[in-house]
Amino acid sequence: MKIKLFQKISATNKIFLLQNLSVMVKAGVPLADSLSTLAEQTKNKKLKTMLFDVQKKIKEGKNFSESLEPYQERLGELFINMIKAGEASGQLDQVIKELHLQTVKDHQLVMKVRNAMTYPTIIVIAMFGIGTFMIVFVLPNITNLFQELDVELPLATRILIAISDFIQNNGLAVLIAVLTTVTVFIRAISTKRGKLIFDTVLLRLPIVAGIIKKINLARASRSLSSLIKTDITIIETLQITSRILGNSLYKKALLESAEQVKRGNKMADVFKNYPKIFPPNIIQMVSVGEETGSLDEVLENLASFYEEEVYNTMENLPIIIEPVLMLLIGAAVAGIALAILMPMQSLTQAI
Repeated sequence: MKIKLFQKISATNKIFLLQNLSVMVKAGVPLADSLSTLAEQTKNKKLKTMLFDVQKKIKEGKNFSESLEPYQERLGELFINMIKAGEASGQLDQVIKELHLQTVKDHQLVMKVRNAMTYPTIIVIAMFGIGTFMIVFVLPNITNLFQELDVELPLATRILIAISDFIQNNGLAVLIAVLTTVTVFIRAISTKRGKLIFDTVLLRLPIVAGIIKKINLARASRSLSSLIKTDITIIETLQITSRILGNSLYKKALLESAEQVKRGNKMADVFKNYPKIFPPNIIQMVSVGEETGSLDEVLENLASFYEEEVYNTMENLPIIIEPVLMLLIGAAVAGIALAILMPMQSLTQAI
């Protein structure tokens, strides 16, 4: 029986678990006792319940990874597979330490992107809210004034009034149309083909494409490196990593790599077929790693490089986006102001 996805354990709670578990296991504390101690320490009810349940199963004779299996949706496939590999190799403490590093880096990446996007998102929502307020509530009152004074309206004002009147008279229809469009879009990108098309479009957008590539390359490199270190086969490593990436093109490339490696081909050779998502430095370094048997180290270096690239990009993103947003806000405000002031100027001249 697997636990439902909506009960997923947060990254911060996983970091707490792995960080403390790594120290306790390395110190020689029995696994069941370690889990019991952590269950008592944590304030998170979901994590507490899970840890007590896993501890109980371990005391009944099950191994750690087997006890965690029902919680795969909570913890993620990478988590379970690395623990399983750690048990098989007798290096559970090292694997938990590596998994902790992987989780921390992934969480830092997500938080960096989220924090960088907060300001632009607030500005866009504010722009939409102010524009809607002006068109729905302010403009109709001014329109009535213009009609009473029989002022000749310029084209910009007539267009703005037409939009306002349409929304006023068809508010419910507009709302239904917007909700329908959003629903259709969400359902479309939920399909395999729709997601592939959407991801392909994203990888062609200026600025956005670069960010998406760096994020996926950082996550893929870190995951591949962590899994290879645990002695999981390269084929399984590629398959597992493909399932944790968000972009369909990277998923497809890694799954194809797994199939080609099965046939005796090299991962770097498959990456050459995807030059738009794997830059030359990735292909060259992966090729060197495969030739020298140091693929895990090469991928770890690549992960660190692209993580740093993402951090730098996210720090500079507000500097790039802010002038564009200010320009858009200024243009919108100026457009509405002109549409309102031009008829007033005509009225003043007539008087």
